[in-house]
Parts: sequence; C-alpha cells; structure tokens
Amino acid sequence: MATHTAALVRMNRWVILAGYALLTACTQLLWLAYAPITTQTHQAMGVSSGAVGDLAIIFPLMYVILALPAGRWLDARFGQALGLGAILTAGGGLLRLAGPSSYGWALAGQFVIAAGQPFVLNSITKVAARYFPARERTAAISVGSVALFVGILAAVLSGGPLFDAGGLTLLLWVQAAVAVLAAAWVLAAVRTPAAFPGDPSVAVSLRWLRGDRFMWVLGGLLFVGMGVFNAVATWLDSILTHFGHGGASGYLIAIMTVGGIAGGALLPGVVARRDQRRRMLEIAVVVTAVAFAVMTVVHSPAVGGVVLFAAGFFLLAGLPVVLDWSELHAGPERAGGAAGFLLLAGNLGGVVLGGVVLALIVQAVIGNPYLSLAALALAGLAGLALATRLPARGTGAVQHAGTGQDAGTAQGAGAAQDAGAAREGGPA
Repeated sequence: MATHTAALVRMNRWVILAGYALLTACTQLLWLAYAPITTQTHQAMGVSSGAVGDLAIIFPLMYVILALPAGRWLDARFGQALGLGAILTAGGGLLRLAGPSSYGWALAGQFVIAAGQPFVLNSITKVAARYFPARERTAAISVGSVALFVGILAAVLSGGPLFDAGGLTLLLWVQAAVAVLAAAWVLAAVRTPAAFPGDPSVAVSLRWLRGDRFMWVLGGLLFVGMGVFNAVATWLDSILTHFGHGGASGYLIAIMTVGGIAGGALLPGVVARRDQRRRMLEIAVVVTAVAFAVMTVVHSPAVGGVVLFAAGFFLLAGLPVVLDWSELHAGPERAGGAAGFLLLAGNLGGVVLGGVVLALIVQAVIGNPYLSLAALALAGLAGLALATRLPARGTGAVQHAGTGQDAGTAQGAGAAQDAGAAREGGPA
C-alpha cells in the first residue's frame, strides 16, 4: 500500500506543484493589489496615498515576525502549516470584499493575507523535497520561485485594467476568486502523503541556524539582492525623471521582472547540473552593478530595458538558486526553517536596505541621477564580497556533520549530500 501511495504521489507531483505555485502567485497578487492603482484607491477610499502604501508595507513587517516560527512549524507539521497559510490567504481575500471601498476592511484583509504568506512562501523547498525525487527538486523549486515573480507581474499588469472595468469591487472579486481556487487546490494536495517523508529522527529546532556560516552568507546575499530590487522599484521613476523619461519606469520594472521569470525558469537547473551555483551568484551581482553603470552613461529607455532585463535575468534568478542550495545544505527535514530564515533575510533587505538605507542614500543624491545610479551599483557589488565566501562547488552540507548542534544533524547532512549528488548527476 505504501509503495502504491508513493507511486501515485509521483504521478501527481506536478499537479500538486501547480496548485502550490498558483497559491504562491496569489500571495503576491493580493499583496500588491492596491500598489498599481494608488491614486485611484486613495480617491475611492477617501484616505491619503501614504495610507494606501501602508497596505503593502504590512507584508514584509509581518514576514519579519512570523518567518522563523512558520518555518519551524512547516518542518514539524507540514500539512497543518501550509493548510493554514492557504486558508488565511483565501480568507483575507474574501474579507476585503466585505467593504471594497472601505480602508478598514482593506487593512483587516491585508493583515490576514500577510499572516498566511510566510506559511506559503516558506514551503517552496518543502514541497519539492516531499513530493519530488532529488533529480527534479531544482526544477520544482524554480517553479515555486518563478511563481512569485509571475504574481508580481500579474498584479502590476492587471490592476489598472480591472479597476477601469469595474472599480475596486471587480478587482477584489477577481483576486479573491483566484485565491479561493488556489487555496482549495492546496488543501486537497496537502492531504496527499509525502512520497519522500524524510528522516523523522532529525530534530526540527532552529538552533542549527545560529552558527551556520553558510546559511548566514546566503541570507546576506538575499538581503542585498531584494534590497536592491526594492530600491529600483521605489526610486527608478525619480531617477529617470531627471533624464526626461520618468513615464518609462513602470514598463522598465515590468521588463526587469520578466527577465527574472526567464532567468528563474532557465538558470537554476543549468547551474545545478554544472555545480556552478557560486559562479552564477557572483555573475548576478556583477551584471546588476554593470547594468546601473550603463544607465548612467546611456539614458535611452530602450537601452535601459535591455540592461534591466539582463539584471533581472540574473539577480532575481538568484532566489531559486539560493533556495535550492539551502535545501541541499539543510536537508529536507529542515527545509522549511532554512527557507524561512533566508526569506526573512530577504524581506529585511527589502525593508531595511531597500526601504531605509538605500532610500536615504538615493534621496540624498536624488538631485544627481548619476550618483543615485552609482549608489545602486555599489550596493549590488556589496553582494560580490558575500558570494566569494561561498564554497566554489558542492552542497555545503558537510559543514553540519559531527558538530553536535542537535539530534539528527549528521543524518540530515548525509541525506543532503546524497540528494546533492543525485541532483548534480555525480556519485553520492
């Protein structure tokens, strides 16, 4: 019976992943629901533009609070934790419909959706580890990661047209309907037993993260990468306005996101097969810095689109590469905690580096777009110092073995090494 169940799961694994990817995209779609229509929303709700912006800021702040507890719960009780995330995502989407033009109902709905987001996003590597054989996990993680960028792009591209067609009511109904569909899909999927349940003897505490240098370096890279992307999304319009092309910023950010979707779909599998993860991350930060350097010299929106596509292709593809590497390093049993830690670092980067530090730097030199772009380029290069501290090849999982950090560490490391060898096509 167990063999039959495992075989059935393997047959349906892509269906399970598709439902999870849809839910992941929905978290981003609902998060940015009001961002593309800030002006229209503040008029419809009778609040300031700043208050509308606060509806999106809730999410990274909630992530900082819930990321690690959600990751630990996912490692201990995966089905319950992801199921809760699905219910909160759909429930928050429906809650906003209680008063489509009410700021109070919008705020309540955003808080509920934001509370569910860590449970959904931290599951990216767990879904791959539970339902996919080692050789397919990189591809599965790529699908889950790319779904994030698809959700962002869908929010940006659909917000205006849906509002123009039927106001906030139509926009929120469409988003809620998709979220309910995705939640129902995932709730059915989590009832399916795992084909690869992992080693039950491995402890699920987060103590191992405290002294794990490898994970802290990966977290630092996501801190820088998401901080730079957030700064670009925030300040590109102001920078381009000085060059006479302020209206092009929205399209350029969309082009950068499309580049990230393409890179996230293509690069992780290639670098995993060649065991060139560090090299790819080094290239990502260098290409990003060069892209901003080119924009200081050539001010054409067409050239900006090309270089930002290239930057997005490598920079945003770094997310699935880092998550894939973390699952190999931590092992399937700790994948939720590892993903939670890394995405916490990324959200902190978006808030602290992108929203505060780089914002202050860019604001200080905003009168000079050349210095603004130089600040972004230097921030991108800061990631190069971190990337060079990663192992040139291999999973890095061997660092856990024999440290005695908590029960099951050595077993988890060995499992990660075996999975890494299978994924990279070499002997275990």
